[in-house]
Amino acid sequence: MPPGLDHSLNILKAAGEESRLRLLLLLRAGELTVSELTQVLGQSQPRVSRHLKILSDAGLVERYREGAWVFYRLADHTQDWATIAPMVEALAACDDRTLVRDAERLGQVHIARAQVAAAYFEDNAAEWDELRKLHLPEEDIEKAMLQLAGDGPVEHFIDLGTGTGRMLEVFADFYEHGVGYDLSREMLAIARANLEKASLSSARLRQGDLFSLHGEEGQADFVCMHLVLHFLGDPGRAVREAARLLKPGGRLLIVDFAPHELEFLREKHAHRRLGFSDEEVTSWMKQADLRMTDGTTLAPNIRAKKGEDKLAVKLWLCTKGKSGAKKK
Repeated sequence: MPPGLDHSLNILKAAGEESRLRLLLLLRAGELTVSELTQVLGQSQPRVSRHLKILSDAGLVERYREGAWVFYRLADHTQDWATIAPMVEALAACDDRTLVRDAERLGQVHIARAQVAAAYFEDNAAEWDELRKLHLPEEDIEKAMLQLAGDGPVEHFIDLGTGTGRMLEVFADFYEHGVGYDLSREMLAIARANLEKASLSSARLRQGDLFSLHGEEGQADFVCMHLVLHFLGDPGRAVREAARLLKPGGRLLIVDFAPHELEFLREKHAHRRLGFSDEEVTSWMKQADLRMTDGTTLAPNIRAKKGEDKLAVKLWLCTKGKSGAKKK
């Protein structure tokens, strides 16, 4: 049922203020924290929070808390958002000085995020696999990934955020040609040494940003994203980019943590997100024309002695342009 006049007026009133319009334009580019929005707008945190509450109450913005952080994103699949979407899109195309400056500051925020992550990877490249073992039973995860992946071999396999190249090794018998992308030269140096040691000639390594991989669109039979999304500022966009690389009927395997509250992973290991729910990942899949086909959860390591070792791991398998779903 279409919204009534009063409801539509309330939506327009919520959006019809300069700071709130600026917030909507910023969130159009992806989820952001209050502190990041405060940095871009150059306003106090209480003031920005008040504007966000008005937008949230109007159904235009979604707010969710994850540990000590609070994230905001557009509620862009609702009827309320549809009321003002044309206006926001029109503003995004204009060259207003204030909006241009906001976009420049947002770019600086994204650069700062990337620099923090890159510095972490460079400092820990040689110890990366050991760091993973502190938190995860890697052998169990790799076995589950191979079981979930389905029939092989496939012709073209892509590993996004390849790190030490471990997934290229694990899936070596699953593909004819593999390529691993990573932004960090230091990580790629470790990966190259590992692949040479394993005599893996069917795989190659490339430096590249997973948000802008040119020349791979529609080429992949299988894409893997192993413990990558929790480092990213816009994981939903990363899923869409992965889907863009797939052929029709191609498969995407996502492996990441279930929701948790271990804040030290942000402080010490550059994690931006503390895990993901099935609902969140499924929503990204729908936006990317992907269909959930299988999934499983690996319980925390019961032998772990420390609470910070107890992380559940989720595996999601989806297919481009095909329906059907089952979940374990």
